[in-house]
Amino acid sequence: MNSESVAEVAGRIRASIERVIVGKSQVIDLALVTLLCEGHLLIEDVPGIGKTMLAKALARSLGCKFRRLQCTPDLLPTDVTGLYYFNQQTQQFEFRPGPIFTSVLLADEINRATPRTQAALLECMEERQVTLETGTVPLTRPFLVIATQNPIELQGTFPLPEAQLDRFFRASNPLEDLQPVTSAEELVAMERAVRDIHVSAVVEEYIVAIVRATRSHPEIELGASPRGSLGLHRTAQALAAIRGRSFVLPDDVKMLVPYVLPHRLITTSQARLRERGAREIAAEILKSVPAPVEAE
Repeated sequence: MNSESVAEVAGRIRASIERVIVGKSQVIDLALVTLLCEGHLLIEDVPGIGKTMLAKALARSLGCKFRRLQCTPDLLPTDVTGLYYFNQQTQQFEFRPGPIFTSVLLADEINRATPRTQAALLECMEERQVTLETGTVPLTRPFLVIATQNPIELQGTFPLPEAQLDRFFRASNPLEDLQPVTSAEELVAMERAVRDIHVSAVVEEYIVAIVRATRSHPEIELGASPRGSLGLHRTAQALAAIRGRSFVLPDDVKMLVPYVLPHRLITTSQARLRERGAREIAAEILKSVPAPVEAE
């Protein structure tokens, strides 16, 4: 599968989602980028703007197994991964798989789950596997976690730790009429094709320069990790692919910086007192780092 084929399938998925989500083309493209670079999507916004609807529409359009996990404070890690129980009929212990054994998992209101339960997702999201009593079980591919959280309502919520944030690169309802426009096998082939998108040495240096600048900025206490560099690299490849190109442009990197880096940055207390957010500082860093030009 080449970049033109990836763009064609991505166009079908985009058109399917846009039957439900109108006027959010950039958000849909970012969701597709997350999917194809084998990342995970954290959607943060106020209630009622379609976060869960977008996740459902994406899952229905993919033709993959979909599970939803409604996060609450009493949710246990075994409610995510599954557990062994004693079957009195067979007189044996049997494993009951949790919702993590799927292709697309919607973790709704993830910041309502306790840190212990949030940690149950760490291995799944990074290594695509689950460690159980009997050993390690690989997850199916593709595997995508779509998490939502409300930034306004804080009562009864538990903020996601930096380590987990770093893994996140409704009468008649049109959602009910959506049909799959691709398959799991085709998505895996698309993910492989994305890895072959060419990233020139100067673009790679541009990515590294941006991430390095976050580590030396006076208003940032903790800059982006090497995983942030890889995330920017992979998402740029995916964006180029869904746009039908076999190579990454500096403009791809520029577009993705506000979505890949800010949640990975910890600002200083002085910056927070001045109400200077990580997104604003990241935008300033992006302007300060010279982008490569064609002559280079």
